[in-house]
Formats: sequence, C-alpha cells, structure tokens
Amino acid sequence: MIWEALGAVIVGFVIALSAMRWLSDRFPARTLTLATGPAAALFGALLTRSILGPGYPAQVLVAAIAMSAALLSVLLRPGRRGSPALKSHRTA
Repeated sequence: MIWEALGAVIVGFVIALSAMRWLSDRFPARTLTLATGPAAALFGALLTRSILGPGYPAQVLVAAIAMSAALLSVLLRPGRRGSPALKSHRTA
C-alpha cells in the first residue's frame, strides 16, 4: 500500500508540474496547484484502494491520475475572451 500511495503522490506532482508548465497563466497560484495535484492523487488512490481492496495497483494508479486531473481542472481560470477559437464559434 505504501508504494501505491507514493506512486500516486509522484504521479500527481508530475501532473501538476505539467499543468503549470503548459497553462501557467491560467492557474491562480503555483503553490496551490503544486499542492492540489499530489493531494488529489493520493485521495483518489486511497478511495479506490478502499473500494476495490488490495491487488489492483493499476486501477488505483488510474484513479489517482483521474482524480488529480479532475481537481486541477477545477482550479483553471477561463482563457482570454479575444481568442480566435472563441470568435469562430460565435453565432450572429
């Protein structure tokens, strides 16, 4: 169990670092983002482990990745209003 928890924290930290690298201007604070990724991944891993029981390390890691990505997406701010992608989808 300790290896699953450690793996989940590392995966969550990598996801948070990647999110900060690609979308740094859309996150409110660097420390909040870097703390949310591992904490969410650990919570997802522990929740999945408590539901499935021991013997499912791949599923626990997948749940950790999903929970980390989901909670990091909650922190995202909306993009700029004047982006070209938004202009092409507007209706007259």
